[in-house]
Order: sequence, then structure tokens, then C-alpha cells
Amino acid sequence: MTYDAIVIGSGISGGWAAKELCERGLKTLVLERGRDVRHPVDYPTAMLNPWDFDFRLNNTIVDIRKSPIQSMGFDESTKHFYVSDDEHPYTQVKPFNWFRGYQVGGRSLIWGRQCYRLSDLDFEANSKDGYGVDWPIRYADLKPWYDYVESFVGISGKAERLPQLPDGVFLPPMELNCVEQHLADEIRKTGRVLTAARVANLTKGWKGRGPCQYRNLCARGCPYGGYFSSNSATIPAAFATGNLSLRPFSVAKELIFDDDTQRVSGVRVVDAVTLEEVEFFSRILFVNASTINTTALLLASKSNRFPNGLGNDSGQLGRNLMDHHSSAGAEGVYHGFKDRFYKGRRPCGFLIPRYRNLEKSPPASFLRGYQVQGVGGREGWQERKGEPGFGRGFKERLVTPGDWKIWMGGWGECLPNSNNRITLDETQPDKWGMPRIIIDFAFGENEEVMQADIQSSCSEMLEQAGFRNVRVFNYVKPGGSTVHEMGTARMGHDPATSVLNGFNQLHAVKNVFITDGSCMTSSACQNPSLTYMALTARACAYAVEQIKNKEL
Repeated sequence: MTYDAIVIGSGISGGWAAKELCERGLKTLVLERGRDVRHPVDYPTAMLNPWDFDFRLNNTIVDIRKSPIQSMGFDESTKHFYVSDDEHPYTQVKPFNWFRGYQVGGRSLIWGRQCYRLSDLDFEANSKDGYGVDWPIRYADLKPWYDYVESFVGISGKAERLPQLPDGVFLPPMELNCVEQHLADEIRKTGRVLTAARVANLTKGWKGRGPCQYRNLCARGCPYGGYFSSNSATIPAAFATGNLSLRPFSVAKELIFDDDTQRVSGVRVVDAVTLEEVEFFSRILFVNASTINTTALLLASKSNRFPNGLGNDSGQLGRNLMDHHSSAGAEGVYHGFKDRFYKGRRPCGFLIPRYRNLEKSPPASFLRGYQVQGVGGREGWQERKGEPGFGRGFKERLVTPGDWKIWMGGWGECLPNSNNRITLDETQPDKWGMPRIIIDFAFGENEEVMQADIQSSCSEMLEQAGFRNVRVFNYVKPGGSTVHEMGTARMGHDPATSVLNGFNQLHAVKNVFITDGSCMTSSACQNPSLTYMALTARACAYAVEQIKNKEL
């Protein structure tokens, strides 16, 4: 069958591609390798209590053995939104935690929902310090598209007028609790800012969704539409146009390159259930299968013109894999506010935007920077469940709130490194005939030095704010653990050193667009999903304009 457009993947960027292309009049097919998940009926655990689960939200030994990686991310209430490591193996040259959700909506059902804009501090970083290649865009190119997607997504947050973290289109922010506000007041004396996290949780009803119910059960799927997902927002909008066709259980095996037109004519798909191969054709394609899978698909799409993978003239396809590190930080106890508490389960913490290597700050011992995320609260029964005791007094002690505590950790930038890469092992195909993905990634010296600074900086902020028993930590988590994998098909000016141009087109194949994390030229330190959405909306508008102008 033939369509105007095909979108591969239905996660955050794929959902946006579907919405934008359909609303701009293109008959669009979305291919999803996993099952269908319909909002709000396919969230089976959303309304269950902890005691409704057989193992009280604990993972079983069988779960851990079958999915040693995924089980670090899921519990009994969310495991149906994660793949099985047994069924979807990959090779780790060095430890790398690759978390995946193969279903309609992808990981938009289980993401952390934090939404921050990049600034020119980020878009200009590569050109200034020589790591990676220059971004082909600047903040001014993306600002109207940040505005556009934020106006639809619904992001709660507070304007802070910081050049390194541009403000956006915000719904009312969520409130800090008293110990977080105390830390905010203290560190503001040093010129730093602590603000409520900017999250795609709706503090009021928005576009027919929400508001957030403050249950903090987002990863189970929200029947209220209280947070943004493809399932609750972009895919319904695409369906409303009458232009969307959605095909789950469709594993994209290969993009079909036409030597005569020098374009991709379509995609060869393996039915995930029957294993039958089917071909679909279109005028343009958006590949949004998530960073690693998108690049693996391009590497597997070989032809006479592209023997090393579709669009891989530069040899950069698969290289410069990045992920934020989020291992280091500090925590401490505050002995005041004994008469204060809070209500509800706020689905976010706080943010301290980047304060290292800014224009007016002294240079640090590392390149780029980090932001600090954290949360404050009072000790509850969970922290005391191992204490001995029984009877009425024991129960009263368990339910009496303890001291206030704050945990804070750094989310740090990862420098582009061509040695951090993915490749394919064609000698080990999976059950769908796809070659096994090999991931070779390690954080470098710059990231390690940054983590040491995060520990000392966070502990210093806590101590100066009057916290006691301050303890630094470093979990030494491997790559992939922050679930912000990006790079491997980077944007750039020069086709000799990059894969995509400034509108997310393959340099050598103009009817293929890539707007998921694989397009990122550098990682910055901000959570990246908002940038994927803005890039996607911008690329869709450009693609449709090119079709109208008969350029595609």
C-alpha cells in the first residue's frame, strides 16, 4: 500500500510526527513494532492499590532473571510497558543499560516528563570547545517550535529569566515544600536558582486532558490524561484528522532505496506475530524508532549506493552515542519544620539549573556543565520498616513523620565521542531476522571529573543551608541508566562529518527525516524530550512545504 508519509515508531517524537503530518493533510501510516495501547482503557494497573498486587509491587526472581536490565526500571505495576531482555537481547561491549518499551506510545508512557529548553550555550558548545561538530541550528531556529509544542503538551513551571535555561509557555508550577523552599532561599544568596521541576503534568485541565491528580502513578498510564503521552495526546489528535493509519506488531526491517530516484520508496516490515514480510510505500518517511533502533535500521538498510548503511557517506552513522550521567550527588537531614507537612504525591521534584562554565562564572575543571535535580520530604514508615518492634507503640512510631531530608543529584552533559557507538552483528539475527545490536559506550574523564564536582557542590549547598549528616554518593551507573540515549545520526552542516542537515533530513536521501534522539549533535545537560518534540514539529512543517513546492 502507498501513503503520503510513513512514520516508524509511535513514541514521543513518532507521535508528534503523526500529529503534524496528519494535521497538515498527509495520509500517514504509523508503524509500531509492539502491541497497541489505547488510552485510557489499556492501563490495567492504573487504579490498583499496593495490596492488590500478588507480590506487593516487588519483582520476582523470574522477572529479574528474564529481564536483568528492564527490571531495574519496572516493578509489578509497570512491567507490561517494558520489553523482555530474554526476547530482545543486545550485546554490551561495556555495561550499558538499554531500557525499552515496545508498544504504541513507546516510552512516552513511562518517561520522567521533565521538559527543558536548550539554549545557545548548548547549540554553540561544540564549535567553541572543539568536541563534536557544530549544530546547524541555533536557539532562534527552535524557539517558535518550543513555543508551539509547549502550547499543546501543557508544561507546569515557573519563569526564572535564566539565559542558560530559557523560559517557556507554562501552566502554573507545582509548589515546593517547606524544606525545598528553605534550600531555594539559601542558595539564592549565592546567585543560584532552585525552582520546581518543569514537567508535562497538567496543573489544570488542558486540551481536553487532565488535570493531574497528584497520585504519582504516572508510569502505570494515566486514565485522566494528567500527563502528556502519545497515547493521550498526539495520536488521538492524528486520528481526529481522518488521515492516520496505525499498524502495531510491525517490525521495520529495511528502508527500500530506489537507485533510479535516489530516494527511499518505502519500508519492508516483518509482522511481529506471523513473521510475514510486507512492504509499504510513501513519498516521505520519518524514522522515529528511538535512538539506537533508528540507527540500527539505517545501518541494516544497505544497497549498492549505501553499502555501509543508508545515508552513511560520512561514516558517522552509529557513532557519538551519548547519555547523561546521573550518578553523583549528596543528601542531608534538616532538623527544623517539625510542625510542617505536605499533602498529595507531587509527581516531580526540584531543579537547580546549570551554574558551571557560564559566561560570568569562573571556569571549572571540566568542559560543559550539569543541572541538579532533587526532592525533599519527611522520613516515613518506609525508612523504618526494618526496625524491630511490635504493638501499638511500634505502629505509632512508624506512622509519625521523622526528620526532613533532601536528596539531590547532578544530571551531567556527555561529550560527543566517536568511539561511543553502535554496530550490528549480522551473525546473530533475532526471531524477526534483525541483526543483533552491539553497544560500545563508556563515560570519559570529563564526565568523571564533573561527577566529583557534583558531589562537592551539592554537599556544600546543603551544609551552607544548615543541613546535617550530609553524605555524598556516586552510584557509578553505566551508560543508558538515565534513559537519555542520543546521538548516532547527528545533525551538522557538512555531509562529510554528519548524517542529517539542519531540517533533520538525511544529507544524501532527502525524503527521509530523523527527529528522535539519534539526531542530537551534543547532549547538553537538560532532559531532551522537549527538544525532540520541537525538532519533529519543525521538520514536519518543512517536509510538507517541500512537498508543496515539488522539492520532494
